[in-house]
Amino acid sequence: MFAVIFTAKPGTQDQHYSAMAKQMRERAFTHYGCLEFVDASADGREVAISYWPDMQSILAWKKDTAHTKAQTLGREKWYTGYKVEVVEIKRSYSFGAV
Repeated sequence: MFAVIFTAKPGTQDQHYSAMAKQMRERAFTHYGCLEFVDASADGREVAISYWPDMQSILAWKKDTAHTKAQTLGREKWYTGYKVEVVEIKRSYSFGAV
């Protein structure tokens, strides 16, 4: 399993941003095999982690035309900066409901 960690400094996030974020999340799940998505914000930063079954799914998602459009808008107005990290999960375990 793989995870994509998106860390960003938000810029102007208007109503269009919220709608686009919701649409992109749904698209990742329905068309590209995203397994889970969690996000949080604190101290003026936003972090989103998505979980994927394989690198092929992540690469296909990266090339999606709607996602590419959202990325362009993100660079132009929604974020002042961001970092993307793709990691392979070697081990995972949990206790109780998470």
